[in-house]
Amino acid sequence: MSMHRQYGRKKTPVTILAASIGLALQFAALSASAQAQQAPATEGEPSGEDLDTIKVTGFRASLIRALDEKRDSAEQIDAIVAEDIGKFPDQNLAESLQRIPGVSIDRDAGEGRSITVRGLGPDFTRVRLNGMEALSTTGGTDSSGGANRGRGFDFNVFASELFSNLTVRKTQSAEIDEGSLGATVDLRAGRPFDYREFTATVSGQMSYNDLSGDWDPRFAGLISNVWADGRIGAALSVAYSERGLLEEGFSAVRWEPSSASGGFCSPVGVTPASTAPGSSAANCATGIARPANTASNVSAYNTAMAPGVFHPRLPRYGRLRHEQERTGVTGSLQFKLTDDTTLSVDALYSKLEATRQEDFLETISFSRTAAQGGKPQTEVVSAEVDGRGNLVYGVFNNVDVRSESRFDELETTFTQIGFDLQTRLSDRLTMNAQAGRSKSEFRNPIQTTVTLDIQNVDGYAWDFRGNDRTPAITYPFDVNSPTAWQWISSPAANSTGSEIRVRPLGADNEFQNAKVNLIFDINETFALKAGLVWKEYDFETFEFRRANETRVPGLPAGVSVADITRTFSGFGSGLGQPRGNANGWLIPDLNAIARLFNIYCNCDPTPGTSGDGDDFRLGSITVGNARGNNFAVTETDQGGYVQLDFDTDFIGRRLRGNVGVRYASTEVAAIGYLATGGGSQVVVKNSYTDTLPSLNLAWDLTDDLVLRFGAAKVMARPQLPSLNPGGTVNTTLRTITTGNPLLDPFRATTYDLSAEWYFGENALLGVSLFYKDIDTYIQTLRETRPYNTTGLPLELLNPVGLPADTPFDITSPVNTPGGPLKGFEINYQQPFSFLPGFWSGFGVLINYTHVESEIDYAISPTSSLFVTENLVNLSPDAWNATLYYENKRFSARVSGSYRDDYLQVVPGRNNNDVEGKRETFNVDASLKYSITDNFSVTLEGINLTDEFNDQFVDSSGDRASVYHHTGRQFFVGARYSF
Repeated sequence: MSMHRQYGRKKTPVTILAASIGLALQFAALSASAQAQQAPATEGEPSGEDLDTIKVTGFRASLIRALDEKRDSAEQIDAIVAEDIGKFPDQNLAESLQRIPGVSIDRDAGEGRSITVRGLGPDFTRVRLNGMEALSTTGGTDSSGGANRGRGFDFNVFASELFSNLTVRKTQSAEIDEGSLGATVDLRAGRPFDYREFTATVSGQMSYNDLSGDWDPRFAGLISNVWADGRIGAALSVAYSERGLLEEGFSAVRWEPSSASGGFCSPVGVTPASTAPGSSAANCATGIARPANTASNVSAYNTAMAPGVFHPRLPRYGRLRHEQERTGVTGSLQFKLTDDTTLSVDALYSKLEATRQEDFLETISFSRTAAQGGKPQTEVVSAEVDGRGNLVYGVFNNVDVRSESRFDELETTFTQIGFDLQTRLSDRLTMNAQAGRSKSEFRNPIQTTVTLDIQNVDGYAWDFRGNDRTPAITYPFDVNSPTAWQWISSPAANSTGSEIRVRPLGADNEFQNAKVNLIFDINETFALKAGLVWKEYDFETFEFRRANETRVPGLPAGVSVADITRTFSGFGSGLGQPRGNANGWLIPDLNAIARLFNIYCNCDPTPGTSGDGDDFRLGSITVGNARGNNFAVTETDQGGYVQLDFDTDFIGRRLRGNVGVRYASTEVAAIGYLATGGGSQVVVKNSYTDTLPSLNLAWDLTDDLVLRFGAAKVMARPQLPSLNPGGTVNTTLRTITTGNPLLDPFRATTYDLSAEWYFGENALLGVSLFYKDIDTYIQTLRETRPYNTTGLPLELLNPVGLPADTPFDITSPVNTPGGPLKGFEINYQQPFSFLPGFWSGFGVLINYTHVESEIDYAISPTSSLFVTENLVNLSPDAWNATLYYENKRFSARVSGSYRDDYLQVVPGRNNNDVEGKRETFNVDASLKYSITDNFSVTLEGINLTDEFNDQFVDSSGDRASVYHHTGRQFFVGARYSF
């Protein structure tokens, strides 16, 4: 059992799913038996041929089309097809993806953002839009990873109405571009030749969130037509939505040992006494007397400071206000140039604009050192520790309290244009050529944090004993009173004051793609495919900061705290926090402070006093704290493939599949900045090649049973931050801390085996086994090796005259041995059409995935000790279940998605062994009534259980790091099709 699962709280036992699978087998047997016993049609009754012409629409039709794609494919795939023109089954693409076996999602602000496929996170999954690789990135809350500077695709950039088909390719074939260990996800927008005639639809919804109380609109429309006897076509779709919600809860910004940061202030005569500046036998610090040597004081101190005791670093309650506006447009032109040649031009545009206001009431002493006026000045009055080493109750004196407000403006603009030419060069030779460009521009032009403070408060307390996720927190002053709070511009020695942080940032991702594929039909059995591909990927990210964020101007004469603050109330609805907790507090008024101090001027209002509180100049590479987020990577990929497709008989049964090999050459150029001379640019280049064979087999063992096998070598390129060559080089100590552009990619050998029993009409019971031998992984470690193996410029050694092969202690990401990943999936899907009357309208989809992995993680970059744990982002167990009902006029469905807890950071920070997120169970529902064949009304609900984002640190301590919720979302709407 892995460490992070030892505390083992489970809401939904796997035994429930096991029972469901057993029930599925019984239904499958019943269905097969019922269909076998159906009598042949008699005279006057509709024949099977007539029944095949009955048009099935709605959700059931989308399942049939998706099942047909799965059954006909030579590879192992799963698909989701739009229910109708411009109508995807879910409000969010990521939330649709979670219905697929093996796919789990992660949410930001209550909305699906990224995916994990069979235990492999976003960095290991490639996404293609209309056949071309693309990447979209957004900015999220700190607890969900913040700004995306990685290879993971943020699905919340796009409205689901823009796409007609979504396919997850779980096995690799030579014709599919390299770059994934987990899966390739194909998103496809509709084209006019898909519809073949005039088609139009329009829909509108209003959404309501029960936590924020906001009503927001959502609209979508599509129009498509063909002309000139079907030789010219055009399609246009548009989607627009607004979204406003609150996110509320408790967070701790991790937990740390009581002995960290210098420990608490010890009573008189008790060792270890703090040796902070100003401390003495009588004082913890200047003006801060030690507690008296009484039995209660000594007991409280010893309890809190016992070995293995942890406490929250920044215990706080907070409210986040999210406002979002999303606009999406797709356009497609198609030209049938000849009977054998079709040219398609596809364009996609999406813009996601958002603001986020974060307000926290927190204590900062418990994460700070003596020089910051932190924990060594804090007296423990009373303490209680639980059996897991958590300081669950404490009363403290000399505590610094803070009101923190942050405001972000965020914007992602995504554009793509692609050209697709398909032509038959002869009776046996076909060519397909694609070229295009996609670009994602993320901007966070305003990221501003301002704080109010009050220092050395006596009688502050927290109490986790009633609930380890929502503690009672006592503030011994009126948190709503302007006279209680301070704007501290000149803090005393060994303390800190108020802060103004200004951190604009952004990230750009651009792909240029070109590929050509040839297909030669050798005969009815074999087809030979070959192709060439060229791709250039450019990534660039930047960030600016003030050189000194902890220095702020003093308030001008006549201006008080009341003039730069405001209050809010009503906090904690649905949170379940204890009575007596603050339901509102005074917060900085960011607009008033920005006007008062002109904080966005990027200037020093008082020249000649650089470095004082008035200096609002921003720096990027010159500011150490920002330098690491200024870097760029360019990858140029070239390659080709050869693949033989076949469709033949084996022992009298159909056997189809493909075998091939793909060659990929990657050239990398990375730009970063070293902490020398105020930030020196450094460029490091690297290259590597991969030869990737693959095999896929699909054998129809019977008319209803398909066996599949897949094997391949696969690769995924290193995470982008790991390639940053920036950092620090110390020629005196001969140490280097940097990224590593010389990394090799992640590489693995994969094996997949599955059996699919299509036991009834549009019914499936499937079992898949998968095994991935991950040959190379990437971790940050320290090793000693010659300087000239780093790729860094040799000129840095010239001033001190060191030889190029001088050994340095280098802390950087390096390739390490990986480990196995294995698991299985069970997939059951069936309409209950064999049941009588009303009951025949029901149907069910159930899938379950179990994944295991073993990766040896170094305890620290300098440690020789390793801990074996699961891959980050891997949930050992996940399942989805949907029960639906549909007839000609009415349809309804309810879906549940469960994801087991998973790790996010290994090893954890602050001496916690891991950091992770606890299990989630989300329930969604949808109702639709068709008033006419063209007009329908809808009612939908998302996150009906109001699931919490519950993040923890430490596998045994299960310490609450984040516990936030966003409420339930309801949609009421109408739809009309022409």
